[in-house]
Amino acid sequence: MTESETINKIRLSDLFLSFLRLGSTAFGGPAMVAYIRRLAVERKHWLDDGTFQAGISLCQTIPGATAMQMAAYVGLKARGVCGAAASFIGFGLPAFLFMTALAMLYTRVSSLPAVVAAFTGLHVLIVAIIANATLSFGRTALKRWSNFILAALAALAFFFGVHPVIVIASSAILGLIMLIDKHERPNVGTQEIRTGTFRPVIFILLAVIIISSGLFFIDRKLFALGILMMRIDLFAFGGGFASIPLMFHEVVQVRSWLPPNVLMDGIALGQVTPGPIVITATFIGYMVQGISGAMVATVGVFTPSFLMVIGVTPYFDSLRTSSYFVKALNGILCSFVGLLLAVTIRFGLNAAWSPVCIMLAVAALTALILKVDILWVVLAGTIFSIILC
Repeated sequence: MTESETINKIRLSDLFLSFLRLGSTAFGGPAMVAYIRRLAVERKHWLDDGTFQAGISLCQTIPGATAMQMAAYVGLKARGVCGAAASFIGFGLPAFLFMTALAMLYTRVSSLPAVVAAFTGLHVLIVAIIANATLSFGRTALKRWSNFILAALAALAFFFGVHPVIVIASSAILGLIMLIDKHERPNVGTQEIRTGTFRPVIFILLAVIIISSGLFFIDRKLFALGILMMRIDLFAFGGGFASIPLMFHEVVQVRSWLPPNVLMDGIALGQVTPGPIVITATFIGYMVQGISGAMVATVGVFTPSFLMVIGVTPYFDSLRTSSYFVKALNGILCSFVGLLLAVTIRFGLNAAWSPVCIMLAVAALTALILKVDILWVVLAGTIFSIILC
């Protein structure tokens, strides 16, 4: 059976419904990649294991939420661009619906004593979660002394208010200078580049430009919200957690759309809903502009991820053989360790600490380091917060 016959045999409805079911229980963010593999490789046989592993390598290299991008990658390989859209939307739709409902509920009950107590504990849990993400990223990205220097410089720059885009771009340049082996010659690869996704990418980009132009004239704040979320996703190298420092900087420090404690509440809600942590964008959008804001923010934060998967996949094998590309990417990843460290400190300064909260944070960080599922950590922390606080 030819590749085209295999592609035509897979139904779009099967892709959509399979990922819709999976997305309804997609707790744990990047951990869901293992469940996507079970669905796509073992149960449905849409992809072979080698192709799936290549997809993981791609999605860990480009910015965006890894689990969402893997859903798009599976759909792309199984049924082309339409399949990528069906899988991507199916996987992300439950997270959007859950978060919108929780944001609506939050505006009505956030002042109740039990809710205040729960979020007081959740704030310190978020500090522990991001501290654990910092440690996890650090173990992966910081291999040599030059990596540590880059991460420290990025942390200082971010903490003292340098714009994250400047930090990321500077880190890419410093990565080329500090990390490159003088005796290593870049290999740009010789694999043939396929252009089957070029037209769909252009079509989607034109649609984004037209819709954004309409928002510019209809509602400037919605326009600003959508553009901001697209920019955040474009620079979220390293997965969904890398978007948190960018959201904090842009939403809290630059635009003052939300106070720090409310953003931390949104991040906490993002941990008890299925889907990636970038679904916090839905919460931000709802708090800023209601239902329309939630929709625009969600589309904005996921569109670049989708475009990069369908646009970069044909080129990826050539890109990853370039030492220049790899060194610049390593510099960017080092900067995100610094950004996560800085935001851990900032969130820590904004949390309401008490002996009980300190114990909760230490217990949560210990559990996360020991690989306890993040959902159970958050649920247990919420219960203890209500009881003890």
